Amino acid sequence: MDAHVTTTPATARTDLPRQEPAHGSRSLTPRRVRRLGLTLTAGTLLWAASIFAFGTLSGGIEGRIGDLTGLAFQIGVLSLLTVQIRTQATGTSRAARVMLKVELVLLVLASIWSFLHGVLPEPAQNSLPIMILDVFWPLSMLGMMVIGIKLAFAGRWRGLLRWWPLIAETWALVTIPASIVLGEDGATWVGGGHLVIGYATLGVLLALRPHLVLQQDNS
Repeated sequence: MDAHVTTTPATARTDLPRQEPAHGSRSLTPRRVRRLGLTLTAGTLLWAASIFAFGTLSGGIEGRIGDLTGLAFQIGVLSLLTVQIRTQATGTSRAARVMLKVELVLLVLASIWSFLHGVLPEPAQNSLPIMILDVFWPLSMLGMMVIGIKLAFAGRWRGLLRWWPLIAETWALVTIPASIVLGEDGATWVGGGHLVIGYATLGVLLALRPHLVLQQDNS
């Protein structure tokens, strides 16, 4: 009589450590990094052009153009933040990840202010909710500066892209003193020029050197 052999499939192991996705592997390709970098450059150049043309304290239609081009810049910074989040640029610890998520909230709220202040009638621009949202503009820029410092120390981005975010994100530290010392005209050229040197160039670097922000084993 033939022996009947019964086989049973091996049970799945549940006691093994969970494999975390590799750094830079979450749907972030060099092509997408390039696209996000160019979005940052385009948005920055639009706002810089508005600052060069109208200054930083314009009212009326010029002020609305400043608000909406500022929104374009913020969309560009959101693109930068997307790359930073996907690559865990500030580190892999919980605190490092939370830092980026907090900045995302600050930047979205600041962007809502830019949009509303750019399109609402003038009386509504001075309402309490809009004034509260206005606070998130400088807070979001302060948050980006903190991220730039943490990113440089973390060393997960390489080459120029390890340090250029820190250069870009000193915008407020450079422009505000310039406005005090040099007045509005000086702040216009310093602020607009710093945007071009800092954020616009950062976007170009991301477009040209996306491998510097992606893990080497995924490039």
